[in-house]
Amino acid sequence: MSATLGTKLHTFFYGQFVGRDAFGNRYFESKHPRKGERKRRWVIYNGVPEASKVPAIWHGWLHYTLDAPLGESKQYSWIKTHLPNLTGTTGRYLPSGHISNGGARAPAAADYEPWEPK
Repeated sequence: MSATLGTKLHTFFYGQFVGRDAFGNRYFESKHPRKGERKRRWVIYNGVPEASKVPAIWHGWLHYTLDAPLGESKQYSWIKTHLPNLTGTTGRYLPSGHISNGGARAPAAADYEPWEPK
């Protein structure tokens, strides 16, 4: 579910399309802001609504840090590609030794060794 019926209607009547990110999220701002107010900005998510799906270049625009969204073509070599929070999904991080990842890990120096009397 990407948006409720109310959000879709509000977007149709009052929203102006601004752009789309690599994940398919669509960004809008109000066509006609009220007098003395700045334009409202919102996102309609592609798929499950999850705030971590918004890349940094659009996050700045949504929160009025940037006047215009940065072009996605303006990528520096030090910028990593955006990944949403995958906690609770099948794409989550599982360290070696995790029970869902086989449960076996390499022995470590800090492993417990019980005391045995001689």
